[in-house]
Amino acid sequence: MTSRERFCKALAHESVDRPPMDFGGTPVSGMHVSMVNKLRRAVLGETDYRVKVIEPYQMLGEIDEALADALGVDIAGAGGPNTMFGFPNRDWKELPLFDGTEVLVPGDFNITVADNGDWFIYPGGDTSVAPSGHMPAGGFYFDSLNRAGMADEDNLVLADNLEEFGPVTDSDIAHMVSMADAAVGREKGAILACPGTGFGDIALVPAMWLKHPKGIRDVAQWYMATVAHKEFVRSIFEAQCAIAIANLDRIIDAVGDRVQAAFTTGTDFGTQTGLFISPEAYRDLYQPFHKRINNFIHERTDWKVFIHSCGAVAPLIPEFIESGFDILNPVQCSATGMCPRELKDTFGDRVVFWGGAVDTQHTLPFGTPKDVYEEVRERIDIFGRDGGFIFNAIHNVQAKVPLENLMAMFDALRDASA
Repeated sequence: MTSRERFCKALAHESVDRPPMDFGGTPVSGMHVSMVNKLRRAVLGETDYRVKVIEPYQMLGEIDEALADALGVDIAGAGGPNTMFGFPNRDWKELPLFDGTEVLVPGDFNITVADNGDWFIYPGGDTSVAPSGHMPAGGFYFDSLNRAGMADEDNLVLADNLEEFGPVTDSDIAHMVSMADAAVGREKGAILACPGTGFGDIALVPAMWLKHPKGIRDVAQWYMATVAHKEFVRSIFEAQCAIAIANLDRIIDAVGDRVQAAFTTGTDFGTQTGLFISPEAYRDLYQPFHKRINNFIHERTDWKVFIHSCGAVAPLIPEFIESGFDILNPVQCSATGMCPRELKDTFGDRVVFWGGAVDTQHTLPFGTPKDVYEEVRERIDIFGRDGGFIFNAIHNVQAKVPLENLMAMFDALRDASA
């Protein structure tokens, strides 16, 4: 099978020669740049190669064509040109990370360094405005910063929380088409990152790419507003949804069947031990908009729709299915109630599990290579039965994972396919 054929069959819950693999296709299925650097050295022997940081917020490294082909990656991403800090991936320059890894970053990846060594990064690379991200000295990731302060809840203005939503540009669409064309040319599967469809995604609420954000941008205040000011939040979602559908209409016309899946939302609804939203609240506030987006995509395309939601979300999976989602990621099997076998037995004919192959909180960083190998083989046996499984770790592979553990993960997939 070609990668594209393998991906399409897995999405259709058909048997495949091996589970299709994704690393780097989405912002929630990649690897920290330091780990990509280690892989290139181990797999391709390129000791002088500088890996590109293609998503600075999570410091994700580019898994380029050479490494993807060497690892057997089957899926490529198709999205817009800008990072979550609002600057494009171009004009690369060198930067040493705190751990000594030499990487390439976009030209507008501009940082200032505090007296204690902390890094601050800026929206659009504009150091004349307040920084929108902070990485502690010795750290590996940026945290978003709330520059808007606490919103005046007696005088909420709808436009303030809609500033980041607007018509998709022709150049953004052209970039998506270019990425999708590249995937077709390489006979890879492709997943499109849809703009503006992540209702209430807390990673996006602070709007790190806006230079002067207004409205409810504080994380805690936003969560409380979904109860205390529910109708205001609903009005944001209404306007956001209308803009997103207008944009999808144009994107679908341009991209067509070059892609097979659409990443629409990364809103997390689970904690380690349970839900942090009731099913009733999900049905009331989020499901109507998820249905509108998913129904539009399904009516216009053959794409499968991807939801990322961490945590113990098993009680919400029936609601996700009702909302029209076809794919669940990251399948956090370590969370309460997320038993792999029970998930596959209960939902495996209706949901594609994208992830779940290895625990990135415990087994991958802290287990032995044998622990990793055995867990991966077990997950492949469970989730890979009768298709409906995309091989990926549970969320992004984090920094400081032992290289031998990472290689054990790939060895397990290779051996399971032999």
